[in-house]
Amino acid sequence: MSVALPDLNTMWFILVGVLFTGYAMLDGFDLGVGQLHLLARGDRERRIMLNAIGPVWDGNEVWLVTGGGALFAAFPEVYATVFSGFYIPFILLLVALIFRAVAIEFRSKQPMPWWRAMWDWSFFGGSLLSALLIGVAMGNIAWGMPLDDSGEFAGSFLGLLHPYALILGVTTVALFMMHGAIYVLMKTEGELHERARGWVNPCIIFFIICYATTTMATLIYVPHMTERVRQEPAFFLVALGNMLAIANIPREIHRGEDFRAFLSSCAAMVALMALFGLGMFPNLVRAVPDSANSLTVYTAASSQKTLGIMLNIALIGVPMVLAYSASIYWIFRGKVKLDEMSY
Repeated sequence: MSVALPDLNTMWFILVGVLFTGYAMLDGFDLGVGQLHLLARGDRERRIMLNAIGPVWDGNEVWLVTGGGALFAAFPEVYATVFSGFYIPFILLLVALIFRAVAIEFRSKQPMPWWRAMWDWSFFGGSLLSALLIGVAMGNIAWGMPLDDSGEFAGSFLGLLHPYALILGVTTVALFMMHGAIYVLMKTEGELHERARGWVNPCIIFFIICYATTTMATLIYVPHMTERVRQEPAFFLVALGNMLAIANIPREIHRGEDFRAFLSSCAAMVALMALFGLGMFPNLVRAVPDSANSLTVYTAASSQKTLGIMLNIALIGVPMVLAYSASIYWIFRGKVKLDEMSY
């Protein structure tokens, strides 16, 4: 019995989703570490937190660049519409990410307390704003964007800041904060490790409250995001897996299995992104108020020849990105130790 493979358009939808999921899962924890950075006591603890992500943060952001490149190659109309509609938020996101990077590199260049405090606040602010803007963007994609008959964005910047998008933005902040707290717990020892253990449970509670609020708001105000799960009950297993992964986090924390808690957090993020993709498909940008103007995997895609050629390139490139990421995490495994080469 042969199994029918998805068409090229669907395969590229999945591939773009995988790349953005990789970014959320990997860069999510270092954005979370940035949000928790100011809770560390003293210069040494803050240096440990910076060095926990120091070897990997720039590699994590490769997933965002790769995802954006894949979106441009496979669905150029979506890329054009989203980047024009989200122009101001994306510029703010770029500024926030730049300030994070500069803060990581510049903080240790001078010993003055005021200098390091300035970059500590920049690192915190850039991390918080980045997480918030990513969530707001996803909230607007789920809610729908005002598009005209030609697929052009017909809204305003303030129109993007509606309650549902802001709720999803805060939920993303909470998710990354929880993810980052677990990562700090996994990578540290001594007093900072015990202090981080005290951060984890409040972060989990904060996320669960935000997640429950977002779920209720989605069921009431954005019901189209749950239609596919209602139509195909088998997809409910994804939602069930998501709930079990979230529930397993405090269990593993209580047992002292920090790495397993981190894996559970990663699994929860993968399930959340899968649910988001299931809710969106086949739309990439859902138009409001007229859904006929929506950009789908079929109406906004490149030619079949382009999709085929780019898929062959992706089959070579994506494993290289995976191999690079895996090797970096393997080389810098274990607890953080400060030395003369540390930030």
